[in-house]
Amino acid sequence: MMKEINTLYREMGISEAVLAFGARAEAELKERFEAIEENVEYNQMKVLQAMRKNRVEAACFAATSGYGYNDLGRDKLEAVYADVFHTEAALVRPQIACGTHALAVALSGNLRPGDELLSPVGKPYDTLEEVIGIRPSIGSLAEYGVTYRQVELLEDGGFDYPAIERALNERTRLVTIQRSKGYQTRPTLSVKRIGELIAFIKERKPDVICMVDNCYGEFVERMEPTDVGADLCVGSLIKNPGGGLAPIGGYIAGKEEYVERAAYRLTSPGLGKEVGASLGVMTSFYQGFFLAPTVVGGALKGAIFAANLYEKLGFSVIPNGKESRHDIIQAVTFGNPEAVIAFCRGIQAAAPVDSYVTPEPWAMPGYDSDVIMAAGAFVQGSSIELSADGPIKPPYAVYFQGGLTWQHAKFGILMSLQKLYEAGLVKL
Repeated sequence: MMKEINTLYREMGISEAVLAFGARAEAELKERFEAIEENVEYNQMKVLQAMRKNRVEAACFAATSGYGYNDLGRDKLEAVYADVFHTEAALVRPQIACGTHALAVALSGNLRPGDELLSPVGKPYDTLEEVIGIRPSIGSLAEYGVTYRQVELLEDGGFDYPAIERALNERTRLVTIQRSKGYQTRPTLSVKRIGELIAFIKERKPDVICMVDNCYGEFVERMEPTDVGADLCVGSLIKNPGGGLAPIGGYIAGKEEYVERAAYRLTSPGLGKEVGASLGVMTSFYQGFFLAPTVVGGALKGAIFAANLYEKLGFSVIPNGKESRHDIIQAVTFGNPEAVIAFCRGIQAAAPVDSYVTPEPWAMPGYDSDVIMAAGAFVQGSSIELSADGPIKPPYAVYFQGGLTWQHAKFGILMSLQKLYEAGLVKL
């Protein structure tokens, strides 16, 4: 059987040298993959328990239109999310266009003119810069009189606790903590570390709202940030929790007061969570959430495989091949734009959709440099599906994530290495 599989790989463009190199890396990962499967099982039972508790039924999948009053499926799904995240309430809607939109709704719903927003983990993801007003943009929080300050992480990725304490003041209303690294080479934050940071902040300012950008982190660990004190947890359904099936959407889970404020911002004052038709997407929302722990497990295996493969070739990888994982993103620093482009072209060539397309860097809205993105996805922009992207600027790092199955993630990583090998950018 192995001979037949390798023959198929060769027919799909993977050379003997790349196959052999990948096989050696994979052989060393058996124990780590077994540990991932244990977490998958735990998180699967957690989701299943919430669905059984809330008596999910066939009627939940019925489409609603117009105002969406009394949408049973929508309301039960939000109860399921609240139970999985151990929160008072949740907002899970197709009207939330993406993760940036979910974060913008949560921020603008809970901040008022004169308030200050604090990031104690350095600069946020690029697209949030315009939401905040770090880069001027129409409708930013800055235009509404919300100020912003940030505290950089220490060189070793640790929290600068004295500087955070100095930054907290009477106007600090909300603290935003980005779990994943974004387009940076800092470590991703574990749930444990997030809990320690929140505890430190709450000891000094108990009334502050602690919000976690949980994108790429859901179901990677057995706990979520709301288990360790986060007042709000925000993410995208075309990332981890959608399981590759949700065609759009985002979620905001947390304390009822703060979720309600976000709902009034998403719809309008006086309406809040009462309106918002599900438009026939409930089946994919439920089924995607049900499958999410397994899908995330496959993506994690792919990320670990990529880390080990490229680390063996001498590239800087974050996280490294051995350390614990807290999101599905794997950063590889190549140091030159040609390698970033070749890597992304390999990921694109491995896709089930648009595999014949050649990705090129372009001036993507919301970013301050050209960005190359590779994603042949069933859902446009879905980064729980096999995808890679990176800004074309120093240190020329690429960010790989996703893969609805481990097998597809593995093929994508091998194809990325194949493109680098063919271009003479690596030696095996």
